[in-house]
Amino acid sequence: MAPASRLDPAVPERIVALAQRLYGGEAPDFVFHPQCFLSSGHFAGADSARAQAFLDIANDENFDALWFARGGYGSNRIASGVLSALTIAARNKTYMGYSDTGFLLAGLYRAGFPHIAHGPVIADANREGGEEAVIRGLRYLFERDTASLEPSISSTTPSVAFNMIILSNLIGTALMPDLASHVLMLEETSEYMYSIDRMMFHITAHPPLRKLAGIRIGRCSAIPPNDPPFGQTEEEVVRHWCTVSGIPYLGRADIGHDVANKVVPFGRLPAV
Repeated sequence: MAPASRLDPAVPERIVALAQRLYGGEAPDFVFHPQCFLSSGHFAGADSARAQAFLDIANDENFDALWFARGGYGSNRIASGVLSALTIAARNKTYMGYSDTGFLLAGLYRAGFPHIAHGPVIADANREGGEEAVIRGLRYLFERDTASLEPSISSTTPSVAFNMIILSNLIGTALMPDLASHVLMLEETSEYMYSIDRMMFHITAHPPLRKLAGIRIGRCSAIPPNDPPFGQTEEEVVRHWCTVSGIPYLGRADIGHDVANKVVPFGRLPAV
């Protein structure tokens, strides 16, 4: 289902064909909720339609995963309502997405759901080279393929990943999970460097987040030119605010708004 913006109706056929090419007769069954293709202004249907589509899938024990169709904007408008209406059938599913879907991922993680992941969405198929992202998502969901994972995640220290502006907006809300002792990975797209700097101030100034095990910065893409030039890269900005806040800076993360976006399961990896 599409919790925010509408999915291109041409995408499902390509996704199903790709899964069949990879897995043949053992390909997973996909169900694209009709809500994915609704249009209500900016959104894939009215808030009520998007919320009902989420619950239709999450509360149905016949589905193993809810792979979000795309981000955009609007997941926050339905998150609190759907989280309060989930049943036991919703708890065992895997939920995967990134960008705006982070509002739902955060709320599910806060509620103790065990299988949450920041990773590709269905609409990544529309990006140049997007099959790479879809294949990575498929292999994580269907096989738990370790090659799909961001390389630094471990079975000892829990990790989470968010789009920077989504996490900044989560702070102070009932969706915000306790991230003490976690490695926090952040990525961003289409934001000015001064905005990235301001968001890092907000994130690292939040007292509970000063209990993080550390921060990694993923790719910050499509940064508009600043006049005058900002003078610092995204990594320099993150290093600065980590130093100011006392949160350890741990280096780069292989995540971003692109086809190379690796999967970050929330929490710890199962011990081998």
